[in-house]
Amino acid sequence: MTQNSPKRKWRSDKLSHLGSSIFAEVAAWKAEARQSGLDVIDLGIGSPDQAPLPEIRHVLSEAVLRDDSYSYPASEGSVEFRNKAAEWMKWRFGAEVNPDEEIVALMGSQDGLAHLALAVCNPGDLAIVPDPGYPIYSGSLAIAGVRAWPIPLLEENAFLPDLDSIPEEVWREAVFILLSFPGNPISVTVDLAYMVRLVELARQWDVLIIHDLAYSEMGFDGYRPISILQVPGALDTAVEFHSFSKSFNMAGCRIGFMTGNRQAVGALRELKSNVDYGVFDPIQEAAVVALEQAMTSGQERGVAALYEQRRDIFVEALAREGWSVSLPAATMFIWARLPDGYGGAGEAGRSRRFAHDLLLKFGVAVIPGDAFGGQGEGFVRIALVEDEERLMEAARRIGEFIRTHS
Repeated sequence: MTQNSPKRKWRSDKLSHLGSSIFAEVAAWKAEARQSGLDVIDLGIGSPDQAPLPEIRHVLSEAVLRDDSYSYPASEGSVEFRNKAAEWMKWRFGAEVNPDEEIVALMGSQDGLAHLALAVCNPGDLAIVPDPGYPIYSGSLAIAGVRAWPIPLLEENAFLPDLDSIPEEVWREAVFILLSFPGNPISVTVDLAYMVRLVELARQWDVLIIHDLAYSEMGFDGYRPISILQVPGALDTAVEFHSFSKSFNMAGCRIGFMTGNRQAVGALRELKSNVDYGVFDPIQEAAVVALEQAMTSGQERGVAALYEQRRDIFVEALAREGWSVSLPAATMFIWARLPDGYGGAGEAGRSRRFAHDLLLKFGVAVIPGDAFGGQGEGFVRIALVEDEERLMEAARRIGEFIRTHS
């Protein structure tokens, strides 16, 4: 190749399948809106607007000042962190897990979700993932060269994955099935009977269950999310992800853990030992305090009360503005069908156009539903990550936007 000849592109084709492009696109829209003088109310990314408890921050601040805090941490997580995570699993769900072999610390649950397919699959394998689903679910498969079989989450089925709709040949070939209750972007909730059925099918077909429980502490109206590991025998065939980002307002700390089947946990541990050196020890110490506070404070609802109140205020305000959306049973997200009159049913790109126009004309950022899969067209995801006053203002602007486009 001569100096003046065309260079090949320095970019993997896999990157086009990661699903993060829409978030970069929305970020560009936000920058454009701000440059035009708009006050942007960002209800796009699910980043908590609250800080961790003072006790958590105090321990973190002390730990970072210690001279002995700066050696490489154990890649699987400190003994103290894994023991406390196991204790919390027992306290919160009644689930018994071995901290030595059935827990691995993560740089946030997304770290584990992004790497697990690499650890448990070979290129060309098949995995079952929800559509719509959190983008890293399918993105991780692209990274690992694993084929996806999307299970549709349909409104007529209350967005519940229909396990009986999965063909036998898919069960037979699949390495794992990844589901999330309550989910992102749709806060689908299930009872223990559903989890039992899922475990039965997974054991029948020798399929690993991956349960993303990042929103375990965000159940509303008396509902408390459940763990797949509450099901007897689930350790034979299931792993579960837990995150401190949403449950304890520690999103920037980047810490979570995976627990469950020791073979799968061991595979992820082995991969990560070759990829990184684990989570900074002071952050693990702060996470231990977060779990201790949850178990001893007597305030079992944790962050749920704040988001339930925001949900009620915002949905009611939208209804007054002429947009009726369903109340989510959990999480910090509202999954909303586009208002009547905004694009024809089945029209491609209308979710993206709605999000673009709402942001560029009225300064409210939401995420178009097709960012989460083909079944998301016709919806948007709204994050309850602003205070009540800003949410009310967002609802007012959305109402004005809808009226100008009706």
